[in-house]
Amino acid sequence: MTLAGEGVTGAGQGGHPFWPLFDLVVRTPRLAIRLPREEEFGALLAVIAEGIHAPAMMPFTTPFTDRPSPERERESAQWWWRQRAEWSAEKWNLTGAVFVDGQVVGVQDINAEHFAVLRTVHTGSWLGLAHQGQGLGKEMRQAILHLAFAGLGAQEAHSGAFFDNAPSLATSRSVGYEPNGEMLAPRRDGAARMLNVRIDRATWEERRRDDIEIVGLEECRDMFIAAEPAEAAGPEG
Repeated sequence: MTLAGEGVTGAGQGGHPFWPLFDLVVRTPRLAIRLPREEEFGALLAVIAEGIHAPAMMPFTTPFTDRPSPERERESAQWWWRQRAEWSAEKWNLTGAVFVDGQVVGVQDINAEHFAVLRTVHTGSWLGLAHQGQGLGKEMRQAILHLAFAGLGAQEAHSGAFFDNAPSLATSRSVGYEPNGEMLAPRRDGAARMLNVRIDRATWEERRRDDIEIVGLEECRDMFIAAEPAEAAGPEG
């Protein structure tokens, strides 16, 4: 079985002992997901500039794609830096870049709070317009769910999309998510219905793929799952 490369020599090979998240890679036969290096921010920003959704459509609660240049680029870089600076086992957000044939095509996020207790994750993503309609969105989601369930032992995963974001909702259904209520969410200058979806571990197991590989997780597992507190010492004597 041939799995996709991630585009950087040494990724997934234990080269970052102080920030082992840089060595974490999730690979499928078509793509790889890992944290982008700072020097790769430019490639991500170029994909955003080329378009990740139709101008009339806004799929995000924060309309960052509407921001003019260079504010869009600066604020995007700040967002990626912030997720790293504020990372803790109690609250984390892995902002994974998606690579196909060594080239950046999008982003697949996975985040959680109090994961050690709740075993619940949330996911979000975007994909360059030039790469949509090829099944990559589904494969990105399957890859990150494999990290969540097979790698980290999650019990459920949540996502959501605006009511008129048919491609995202179709991807969720195809992966096995089920409806999980709705809510109003901010959208550009107003609000719109956000349709929430959920997949549990049993449903994921029924659809589990056997061609996804996780590299480098053991070295950074403690960054995702807070260690259980040590038992209090009893009285002496």
